Amino acid sequence: MHELLAQPQHVIAVDPGRDKCGLAVVRGDGRVLQKAVVPARQIGQVVERLLADYPGSVLALGDRTAARDIREIIGERVPVNPVLVDEHRSTEQGRRRYFRENPPRGWRRLLPIGLQTPPRPYDDYVAVVLAERYLDSLRRT
Repeated sequence: MHELLAQPQHVIAVDPGRDKCGLAVVRGDGRVLQKAVVPARQIGQVVERLLADYPGSVLALGDRTAARDIREIIGERVPVNPVLVDEHRSTEQGRRRYFRENPPRGWRRLLPIGLQTPPRPYDDYVAVVLAERYLDSLRRT
């Protein structure tokens, strides 16, 4: 069974939050298939649908803000035990990733990235970071 965990086909990662959650579906090889930002109250329904669409997926959940509440919301819909992933500095990494994939345009490109705020929530990019951390942890074992 450990071999199956070492090579998951998909990781569904959730960056938990009180009002909204980042969500990403990442293949075992690291390719991002889907990402979204969803209201926290809908996370159970969305995860339930994704687990049906991607059977055998590992559910990775960030371990900090609102993790316990989001875990309960998901647990009301699906009997799954998420793997907790360390969120330390994941927001910062998600923000950098957002700007790498969506570079500023016009006059904003003249401003240092560190002084800019993305024009939309980027919790989905944080979820991608969490999925990658989970996959990296498997490669190290």
